Amino acid sequence: MAIVVVDGVEVEIGDGERLNGVQAARRAGIEIPHYCWHPGLSVVASCRMCLVESGKRDPATGQVTLLPKLVPACQTPATDGTVFVTQSDTVRQARAMVEEDLLIRHPIDCPICDKAGECSLQDYHFRYGRAERRADLRPFTSRRRTLGDTVSLFVDRCVMCSRCVRFCREVAGTSELMVAHRGAHEEIDVFPGFPLANRLSGNVVDLCPVGALADRDFLYQQRVWFMRSHKHVCAGCSTGCSIRIDTNQDRIHRLKPRANAAVNQWWMCDEGRYAFKHVHDASRIVEPRARVGNRWEARDWPSILDALRGRLADAPSITVVLSPHQTVEEAYLLAALARRHDPSARIVVGETPMRGADESFPTGFTIRAEKCPNRRGVERIAEGWNEAAGGSESSDDFGWSAFLAELDRGARPGAVWIAGGGPDGAVDPETALRLRRTPLLIVQSLFHNPLCDQADFVLPATAFAEREGSYVNATDRLQSFAWALRPPIGVEPDGPLYWKLLDRSGLYRGPVVLKEIAERWESFAAARGSIPETGLDLGGAVRPQSTRRPAAPVSTT
Repeated sequence: MAIVVVDGVEVEIGDGERLNGVQAARRAGIEIPHYCWHPGLSVVASCRMCLVESGKRDPATGQVTLLPKLVPACQTPATDGTVFVTQSDTVRQARAMVEEDLLIRHPIDCPICDKAGECSLQDYHFRYGRAERRADLRPFTSRRRTLGDTVSLFVDRCVMCSRCVRFCREVAGTSELMVAHRGAHEEIDVFPGFPLANRLSGNVVDLCPVGALADRDFLYQQRVWFMRSHKHVCAGCSTGCSIRIDTNQDRIHRLKPRANAAVNQWWMCDEGRYAFKHVHDASRIVEPRARVGNRWEARDWPSILDALRGRLADAPSITVVLSPHQTVEEAYLLAALARRHDPSARIVVGETPMRGADESFPTGFTIRAEKCPNRRGVERIAEGWNEAAGGSESSDDFGWSAFLAELDRGARPGAVWIAGGGPDGAVDPETALRLRRTPLLIVQSLFHNPLCDQADFVLPATAFAEREGSYVNATDRLQSFAWALRPPIGVEPDGPLYWKLLDRSGLYRGPVVLKEIAERWESFAAARGSIPETGLDLGGAVRPQSTRRPAAPVSTT
């Protein structure tokens, strides 16, 4: 066990750990400012903001010998006996000089910069910079040019940390960005004819410590201090990236990744980053409807709940189709509702939307072909309920394809409840017609689709940011989250809806339901304790999505 001393604080470093001065100081609760260093990228030690005094402590005498010059903490290994001094007058003066040098060439356009409020240059200036500016102010503008479809570069704001260049080379593996020219004329640019167009390009905006790289979708839309950040999980694919949803007045303005070494490292793909626009689509279903003869009739929720209770109680048999866009808790409650009315109710897992093939990047980050967040979690729920009823444990036997095949063979459940929640609500008319003779068909969907035309009740579904609960990703890692924004007026979230239909007292709370699930089934036993922010490994072999497919592509959204 190595011992490192940071400003007099002893820090233990594990035998297998390789830390630098910045990381060792963090472990001691001390911040060393930096621009160019990032834990997910190679070390270049170019910004010099992390200069510290360093040396060695003699293990026998305890005497400390410091090097004669300052060293970059990001490039200095933290080994046994290493000493770092981060708060001396020499270090403070060096930081102030670096800040002053950067501000000589930096336009003072903070009032119009998207980064204002979360800018390292601003923060470090007030913490470590000089009290007064000794150079003349430069113009209040910055040259702007487009690097690709998603990112713009404000050239004069750049501090040449090179994070974006290293990201494109080391993480994305596409190398579109480069450092052009030399000396004081250095600039970030794209190679001629190769715009910034990789599937992870939005991450360079997150990496930029200043306002040089801007998200074209977010540019000039919001000030960061007006927004509230909510920890959540991306629903774009089964990787289940840990993300932050930034909202203002119940509207999503951007998604950003959260660091999670077990899931997405520090990144997220552009597909997930910009896949929230459907949440605010004006064509969403926002009120429950019931069929009366050949026409639809809008109902309020109390009357809809009473009607659903009565019709489900009268149904001779019930099948529920769980959606892989639902949370574990929502799927559990919907299945519990079906089993309450029909002890042998069939629990089916809806079709998993697939697109393309898995794409992995040099550091291991993967964009999955499964375009849903919780196929594994919903399968575990279906397995638990079906096993309890003495049914099959094979996901092929309680999947959407098997259910449609049974309908084709003449099976007619007394009631079918089909849950939704995904952005792609395109159920083809042929599939919808296969369900038209169902005595009671209940459909939850974000948008109108042919299946709604055959339904007796159409209920508005919940979008991913409006859900509270847990997802289980493709590697069997469970992550829990709270809702980030309220649904539109008239939309009852899935969890509270099922909670009310089950006549449970109090308010729906995801953690309460998850604890109930964990106590009931061993497949969720790991969730009996607290759920860390980075998620919880549920264990068990990771099984691939079933290769069985219906004759026509369908979706249960």
